[in-house]
Amino acid sequence: METQIQNRADSKLKEFFVDQLEDLLWAEKKLVKTLPKMEEAATSVELKNAFGNHLAQTKNHVSRLEQVFGIIGEDVDTTKCPAMAGIVDEGEDIIDDTDEGTAQRDVGLIFAGQKAEHYEIATYGGMVTLAKTLGYDDAAALLSQTLAEEKEADSLLTEIAENNINFQASTEPKNEGFFS
Repeated sequence: METQIQNRADSKLKEFFVDQLEDLLWAEKKLVKTLPKMEEAATSVELKNAFGNHLAQTKNHVSRLEQVFGIIGEDVDTTKCPAMAGIVDEGEDIIDDTDEGTAQRDVGLIFAGQKAEHYEIATYGGMVTLAKTLGYDDAAALLSQTLAEEKEADSLLTEIAENNINFQASTEPKNEGFFS
């Protein structure tokens, strides 16, 4: 069995896993820089708190990913994640193109946040499966923890939108902003 694990650990699949791990670490580090901007731009206290709390979690996600590198015997490294870079750019456009203090901006921020969460959910889900296939059960456990937290963050954003923000935005008058 150890020979099988060793063979998998030297495979093209491991190479892909490491590439994705580097991509994911870059994405999480980008979010550590971006979430404070989203928190500041949010209007509702509930949304501000959600972004602030997720920042603390995201810092833990960075730490877990760094642990995964150690578990698999690789140096910690990053590669720019074009997907997350695009999602973050779109979120910044939403902030620029909506009026400060509006529910409309919060709706846009929720969309941007959920796009990031959905990217992370898809990626962490795949990474858990690959870690198991490669025999990295400890890495799979760490990645699974983060996957669960990303799903919770996504659900919270949906709850915030459904509880009142979407309705509030629907009652705001049309302006020259993002959605006009």
